[in-house]
Amino acid sequence: MTEEKKAPAQEEKKEADVKVENKAEEKLAEETVQVQVEEKEENNGKNDKKEEEKKVTADDIKPGMTIKVYQKIKELNLKGEEKERIQFFEGLVIAKKHGKEVGGTITVRKISNGVGVEKIFPINLPTITKIEIKKQAKVKRAKLFFLKRGYKKKLKETLVK
Repeated sequence: MTEEKKAPAQEEKKEADVKVENKAEEKLAEETVQVQVEEKEENNGKNDKKEEEKKVTADDIKPGMTIKVYQKIKELNLKGEEKERIQFFEGLVIAKKHGKEVGGTITVRKISNGVGVEKIFPINLPTITKIEIKKQAKVKRAKLFFLKRGYKKKLKETLVK
């Protein structure tokens, strides 16, 4: 009779221990999930900052900035095969016209082998993959065409954010 009473009591203890272990495992699982969620949120925040730095909009580009424009170019080789590559053009923005409009453009100028080279890029051109801002010069004009005529003084640079 004592053995029969002990057996149900032992079974109850085992069930209670199993319940406690299950609760502990659930709490541990919840904590790990919360930590993983927090890590993802932190990583997303870091990725958002990186993406913000990479994305340059039409508003960000101003005359006096030295920028690097990356553009996809399709070429035909001797065999007639099409190859695609990315070419960059680095220079000083001397004009920005029509703002954010569909036909908005930026004029970028650089000196290559002693010869001035200018390129006009439509802002919404689909072949432009990205634009990097290198430097920002302090200027008092919206159009810097006076640089074409041999402006000898160096432009003062400011920090780029």
